[in-house]
Amino acid sequence: MTEANTSMLKAIKNSAIGLGIFAFFTAGIIAITQQVTAKNITENQRQFEARQLLSLLPDGFKAEQILNSAQPLNATQLQQFELLNVSNGSPYYIAKNAAGQVQAIILPAQAPEGYTESIQLIIGLTAQGEVIGTRVTQHKETPGLGDQIERAKSDWILNFNGKSLNNPTPEQWLVKKDGGSFDQLTGATITPRAVVKAVKQTLTFYELNKASLLSENLAEGLTEGAAQ
Repeated sequence: MTEANTSMLKAIKNSAIGLGIFAFFTAGIIAITQQVTAKNITENQRQFEARQLLSLLPDGFKAEQILNSAQPLNATQLQQFELLNVSNGSPYYIAKNAAGQVQAIILPAQAPEGYTESIQLIIGLTAQGEVIGTRVTQHKETPGLGDQIERAKSDWILNFNGKSLNNPTPEQWLVKKDGGSFDQLTGATITPRAVVKAVKQTLTFYELNKASLLSENLAEGLTEGAAQ
């Protein structure tokens, strides 16, 4: 083998080693970046949900205070858990004042019949089962149409405030197009129909399980499970 060939092979070998090292470090940087990005997304979602929770509570409550009140929903101890369309172990929150009186109970719910995909909600109730407020925490509804369920986009979601399982009557818990009491959105009926149904089902669930939910003892015997 000539000296020129030896030099060429050495150069190729060095280049291959260099490329290998470069690829290794690049893959590492990408992996770290993905982990940091995922962590930031999770934290941003947590902060967003905390703000949404606080928007359902009287003034004076702090984010950490309500987040620390989280209790797991235990499907094995609750009647008709499937009404919420959430996973076993999903958190709910009980906000109490300094005297220990319940100011609000906040339940998670999911509207699986959204136009694009499931719509995730939190619904704040009084201990008596009256809606304090409803907020959308995650959705992919059509911009300019179905996304009007967001509080930041319109006042539509406020239509549930003050409502209960019997106000309006159960048969009126529909959008007006279906003969009910709730307005649909301009150019969108499927999205509000799904949300109205989810809120009604949450009220029904609360009525069935009020005592258990307020007892805050649902963690006992809890095992993780799939969405019910």
